[in-house]
Amino acid sequence: MKRISILFLAMASIALLGSCGVNAALMVNHNTNNTQVHLSENNYRVLEKVSGSDDVTYVLIFGGLNKKQLYQNAYAEMVEKANLTGGSRALVNIVTEEHAGGVPPFYIKRTITVSAHVVEFY
Repeated sequence: MKRISILFLAMASIALLGSCGVNAALMVNHNTNNTQVHLSENNYRVLEKVSGSDDVTYVLIFGGLNKKQLYQNAYAEMVEKANLTGGSRALVNIVTEEHAGGVPPFYIKRTITVSAHVVEFY
């Protein structure tokens, strides 16, 4: 009987003290314009990789921003870091990553990170 209670206590401790986290990545084409770029020759260079992120915390399911606003804040931060003015620059390979962790439903922290490469055309 003592062995079963110790085993039950160990399993309960693992379940309560272990953190839960979920990751997801999504590649989306955000380019809604009809610009045509011919990449048959080496007429561009990759300048850098930029990213922006935003997070929100929920306590007992109550908390800050919704998912759409969280994404918009992360995307705006990424575009600001990209410095697209002054030259023919574009963002390519845009990836959106989402991480949700914590101890649901008591504490949840959701983080959205948007990253992309900045290319410049000659």
